Amino acid sequence: MHNQNILVWFRNDLRSHDCEILYRASQEVKNSDAQIFPVYCFDPRHFAKTSFGFEKTGAFRAKFLIESVSNLRESLRSLNSDLIVLVGNPEQVLPDLVQQHRISSVFYHLEVTTEEKTVEKNLLSIFKQLNVEFKGFWGSSLIHRDDLPFAISDLPELFTHFRKQVEAHLAIRDTFPTPDRLHPLPKNVDIGGIPDLVSLGLMEMTPCDRAVLMFKGGETNALKRLEHYFWTSDRLQVYKQTRNGMLYADDSSKFSPWLALGCISPRYIYSQIKKYECDRLANDSTYWLIFELLWRDFFRFVTAKYGDRLFYRKGLRNVDIAWRQDWKCFELWQTGNTGFPLVDANMRELAATGFMSNRGRQNVASFLTKNLGIDWRMGAEWFESRLIDYDPCSNWGNWNYIAGIGNDARGFRFFNINKQSQDYDPQGSYVKHWLPELVKLPASKVHKPWQLSADEQKRFNVRLGADYPHPVADLFASAV
Repeated sequence: MHNQNILVWFRNDLRSHDCEILYRASQEVKNSDAQIFPVYCFDPRHFAKTSFGFEKTGAFRAKFLIESVSNLRESLRSLNSDLIVLVGNPEQVLPDLVQQHRISSVFYHLEVTTEEKTVEKNLLSIFKQLNVEFKGFWGSSLIHRDDLPFAISDLPELFTHFRKQVEAHLAIRDTFPTPDRLHPLPKNVDIGGIPDLVSLGLMEMTPCDRAVLMFKGGETNALKRLEHYFWTSDRLQVYKQTRNGMLYADDSSKFSPWLALGCISPRYIYSQIKKYECDRLANDSTYWLIFELLWRDFFRFVTAKYGDRLFYRKGLRNVDIAWRQDWKCFELWQTGNTGFPLVDANMRELAATGFMSNRGRQNVASFLTKNLGIDWRMGAEWFESRLIDYDPCSNWGNWNYIAGIGNDARGFRFFNINKQSQDYDPQGSYVKHWLPELVKLPASKVHKPWQLSADEQKRFNVRLGADYPHPVADLFASAV
């Protein structure tokens, strides 16, 4: 639609590289006087409470979001444009902007989760009445929805079947180029200020000096992280061997916070993996990072197939389990006071930093659901509130999976915390990092402090029930 203004509505796609909506809009107005109006909207509903009363977006992710929006504004300014920042429900504030500036088209990236799709549906209805084109593009996954070898309705139930079918017909589209230059916004446009944590109803938090990585939001930092992990430190070549490490920044790629907000494109990561394979080496580690991107895709397509069933108590399999809502017990899990060091260390890391390794997430989720029998939705909502890299599809999909109510046929899945501790933290380095009260325990004792004799407690200066709690459950007797 030449010679007509276009609004580019950013949501979870806070980048200028491989951004189809920005690229398509720039092509539409290339040979005209039409304007592009880039917009981000802080939706107050994202900062409300979850059904269990947690902050829907906690301070860690909110800070990362603010940094990412600020960085997007900087990127657009470098292209001669700017980012209009609005605060309010998109269904209310976007139509006002459209009418004010005679905008004829709105470009946006499609989402798959219920709340986001409801907003899209409402806006479609409003813009239809205003005779404004509302055009959605698919841009959140590695594999484009239209390139799947099956319809979404025929998506395989198991990841392995999904992976084998898509790998047999793997077609990854090229990334979209970043526009060289955009038209400046009209001088009468109020670009708005970017809110801070306090204005969003959140408290400033003190940075934790024990954090595995000081995550900072934005496309610029996402690309720096990839440059470091792939090219400077050359850690991609050992990714498969180290990815389950919990203590060090470069144990894994740590791309997830930037992927969650779209600060980095999965297709760009894929293109860089292929470049690495060409320039340096291809091995099981370079493949395994693509494998993990496919897991991310799988959960997104599962959500597209099943919709809000992902959030139901009975899960995707419609399994009726007598989950407990024991708040006293849940709080011990939340605060890292269960008496199981691997669980407690991970939960304290989450509380202090907003991050936890994937290995840690599997273990704490298994413990909450299989050992404590607590409603998995409470855990999923706590992760939603606290995780800096919260992605609804991956978060709720993984909780379905661990709780045994997802579309996985293996049924009861129990993580043996004792074995996991020995396998992934054999010297107790990670546990001691987050549980200083156990720092004097030798590796042979640190994962099972409940076995300490009275003399050992005195010798290692840790009193069970005072310095560190007794176990909240019997690990094996409770897993039934």
